[in-house]
Amino acid sequence: MGFLDKLGLSKKKKEEKLQDGLEKTRSGFLNKISKAVAGKDKVDDIVLDELEEVLITSDVGVKTTLTVIERIEARVARDKYVTSSELQNLLRDEIIALLKENEADKPAEFDVEFSSKPHVILVVGVNGVGKTTTIGKLASRYKMAGKSVVLGAADTFRAAAVNQLKIWSERADVPIIQQGQNADPAAVAFDTVSSAKAKGQDVVIVDTAGRLHNKKDLMDELSKIKRVMGKVVEGAPHEVILVLDASTGQNAMQQAKAFTQAVDITGLALTKLDGTAKGGIVIGISSELEVPVKYIGVGEQIEDLQIFDRVAFVNALFGEKLS
Repeated sequence: MGFLDKLGLSKKKKEEKLQDGLEKTRSGFLNKISKAVAGKDKVDDIVLDELEEVLITSDVGVKTTLTVIERIEARVARDKYVTSSELQNLLRDEIIALLKENEADKPAEFDVEFSSKPHVILVVGVNGVGKTTTIGKLASRYKMAGKSVVLGAADTFRAAAVNQLKIWSERADVPIIQQGQNADPAAVAFDTVSSAKAKGQDVVIVDTAGRLHNKKDLMDELSKIKRVMGKVVEGAPHEVILVLDASTGQNAMQQAKAFTQAVDITGLALTKLDGTAKGGIVIGISSELEVPVKYIGVGEQIEDLQIFDRVAFVNALFGEKLS
């Protein structure tokens, strides 16, 4: 039985959930494009200016928007004549190509065989972005894929964070290592990885405090956590996932920039896409930071944390029909 079968989730069902999750973003995005090309029979400077405004107001971001527009201009110049009706397909293709440039070397898979055991994942992000929920869903997905998982409650700054992670550990039926509020986060991380190694567990997922008011303190704390992990398992942490709330739009971009200055991020998880019209931020963040999007959240259910598929995402954004 395949992993999707264990979830009761076919590929088509997954795509339908993605389509539903991007409904708010898609409706606004396509409506803006329709208005930009209404009554036009070719792509000229006026259409491109209006398309630029569409992308920026869809939270794609200025830098990424300019890159996309430059590519479309080059395509129009090369092909000599591109109609406005062809513009949507052209835009879709260029966004897919842009996301491909920042794609992970290997696609995320929950049933993958890791080269190191345990495989250690450090999760970072500010409070309120859905970090703890994302960790819980990751644990559940790995568990469903047959992996043994242990959680580490290294966000000791808030008692609520430890309690929330404990609830998720119970939901996912995975053990948790905790020392309570104000414990040394690095000590919790060390104990978590040590316990997982001793018990031969497959995956370690460690939560961290979501503070950004002092980037130096954050960087020092995360550096210490990474250092003690590496003493237990060579190369740990093997992944550093930054969780961002897509509904905050460009604010998420600023958070991402701050965290990438503090720690080497290997992948992004964008949450709450189902509740926002700002899904274009997925494109902008991946392109501008040159960090792959690994996971997106399109709903409340465990299976609504999806492995990011750039083609499926862009097709859903443009309302492409399912095959």
